Amino acid sequence: MIKASDIAKGTFILINNQPHVCTEREYVNPGKGSAFVRLKLKNIKSGSVLRQTNKVQDNLEDVSVEYKEVQFLYADSENYAFMDTKTYDQFNIPIEGEEEKRDFLKDGDNYQVVFWEQTPIDIKLPTKMVFTVSEAEKAERGDTVSGATKVITCETGLKVKVPLFIKQGDRILVNTETREYQERVNA
Repeated sequence: MIKASDIAKGTFILINNQPHVCTEREYVNPGKGSAFVRLKLKNIKSGSVLRQTNKVQDNLEDVSVEYKEVQFLYADSENYAFMDTKTYDQFNIPIEGEEEKRDFLKDGDNYQVVFWEQTPIDIKLPTKMVFTVSEAEKAERGDTVSGATKVITCETGLKVKVPLFIKQGDRILVNTETREYQERVNA
């Protein structure tokens, strides 16, 4: 059991025998009455979002999960294929509910996958990742009407708004949570 006040973003809890991950947490301490926590929880299996308010002293059932280092192999029309780097066992994770992560998965790269009861339930992405620009329009000198940014495509198909000086072949750092350009990476 875990107290509602101890739940943080990324904490896994069990609601109606379904694993949920906390995606947002807000602690509220009103002038009158007891403090409470507003939670936004995502159902790992169905992808549905649940908003819940709990008093800070409420106990919720936490989920014991296991993190494994895995290598991303490929994606087909229905599944992501991974391989456990220790046992070399291969397994699939359905794309459904995890579509937004496709743009960040690079063939051959290692990621953390969360397992619950021997079943993979979530792919953990690093907060920031480096990508190579595969397509970028050439910027014309003096072209600042559009806010001095342009949209480029990375090697995984990820589209990102970047400053005009970024060109094809450059390596850039992207925040995986906001999908925003952070900086250009030198070799």
